[in-house]
Amino acid sequence: MSYIPIGPIHPGIKEPLRIKLKTEGERVVAAEVDLGYFYRGAEQIAKGKPWQKVVYLSERICGICSHFHPVTFIEGLEKIAECEPPLRAQYLRVIVGELNRIQSHLIANAIYFLAIEHETLGIYLLNIREKIMDLTEMITGNRVHYAWNVVGGVRMDIKENQIKKILENLDIVEPAVYRYRKMFKTGAFLGLRSKDIGKMTREEAIDVRAVGPIARGSGVKFDWRQKHPTFTDYFDFKPVWRKEGDNYARIMVRFDEILESIKIIRRAIDELPEGPIRKECEIPEGSIDNRYEAPRGEVTYIFETAKNGIIRDITIRTPTIMNLEACVKHMFNDSPTIADAVAIYQSIDPCIACTERVTIIDEDGNKKDFRGMNNLLKEHTTQKGENER
Repeated sequence: MSYIPIGPIHPGIKEPLRIKLKTEGERVVAAEVDLGYFYRGAEQIAKGKPWQKVVYLSERICGICSHFHPVTFIEGLEKIAECEPPLRAQYLRVIVGELNRIQSHLIANAIYFLAIEHETLGIYLLNIREKIMDLTEMITGNRVHYAWNVVGGVRMDIKENQIKKILENLDIVEPAVYRYRKMFKTGAFLGLRSKDIGKMTREEAIDVRAVGPIARGSGVKFDWRQKHPTFTDYFDFKPVWRKEGDNYARIMVRFDEILESIKIIRRAIDELPEGPIRKECEIPEGSIDNRYEAPRGEVTYIFETAKNGIIRDITIRTPTIMNLEACVKHMFNDSPTIADAVAIYQSIDPCIACTERVTIIDEDGNKKDFRGMNNLLKEHTTQKGENER
């Protein structure tokens, strides 16, 4: 019996945390994850601040999916105010949101391929991701923190020459994604390192409340866009899912979601309505539980506003909280090698920056800090090796 530490700083993981693997030879029989190396406490900073400042703060919880945090918070404010943004603004949010989803999935898959030592495919994906990053910079003025979404709509409109550029770049990205998807699907080496590795059944995914591509890769047919009025009323959205439940399925779900996002963007541009892009909203006293489908899965903002626009209380739940638990409890179970354990971890597309800047909510609805998450993860340590002995 051996204990192998990975992290908190490790070339195979992009953010600091410590994974403690219990192994028998190369086989992983148990795992623990320690957080706390990156804690910033965004919720405590937000409490007592005007909602305008919290919009600014929310965008900085995660740089990779920086569109989805402010949109989730802003749409919550709009629901409290009963102030629906103009239809053109809703379409523009869809366009930028799906561009953000594409670049997030591209970097997630790229990092996975680097983790399994297929640098060529990883670099290919990072190269075409730049096409999408150029588009978001062209539309919003920024590559990462867009500062584009505002209560009541969006800050700037899309011009005709920008629409042309979006369609031109999508015509380059789409065939490239099909090509790289085929390379992954048919490559013998990629299949050996991905198929039947990190398996999690549909029942297990539901048990730990996995979300996003992680849950959909295990046969859970749900995406929060199915509940979002813009998608349900105007885009006939249907989720992408697979049933294999392994690393291969999670990567393929992201590839397929990229292609689906491209279709959504083209349709949004083709049907883009005329009209204003913003209207004024007064934020009254109230409370809301608002959710949105970020690239990694469900993002939840639960907050209260006071009469003067101050955020009285706020809780933010991000997808990595649930998916990290799924990884520890089910995916690491019986990993063939330590190298495969690193690949399994990368397959969930973890965001430790998101996880450690927020409060953890356990199954009973109780709030915990990151230390509470450590205890929760340790309770779910895999025990297959112990049982076999």
